[in-house]
Amino acid sequence: MASVQILVGTVYGGALLTARTIREALAAEGHHITVHEQPTLAGLTGNDDPVLVCTSTTGQGEVPPNLLPFYLELRDQLPQQPGRPFGVIVLGDSSYGDTYCGAGDLMEEALLETGARKVGDTLRIDAMETTEPEAEALPWVRNWLKHVA
Repeated sequence: MASVQILVGTVYGGALLTARTIREALAAEGHHITVHEQPTLAGLTGNDDPVLVCTSTTGQGEVPPNLLPFYLELRDQLPQQPGRPFGVIVLGDSSYGDTYCGAGDLMEEALLETGARKVGDTLRIDAMETTEPEAEALPWVRNWLKHVA
């Protein structure tokens, strides 16, 4: 079974609910899932587990306030994570146009700069199309887990 670190970025709670739903479902299947509601760089570098970013996006396409300190520290220090698998689930609203799911793109870019290895395509969940992001995220995560081991 896998151990996964989920880094949460949330504004109104949708990404947090999604991360918690993922944790509950996968823990019941024997996986060890840690959800970081206030992610820190030490929480990332203190282990070599696969990383799953589960974040919403602000209206300006930016990283949510609770994930922003982690993101800035990651960009500033660039701790090397060669080959460490990661994936991205990003919640957004396509009516925002060019900034749609921008936080996911920013986090992906920052993790790639550390040498981490992206596994699978980013899951972009559009608030214009679904009101239950966790329902889309869970099957995606189960598939993602098959590829991180």
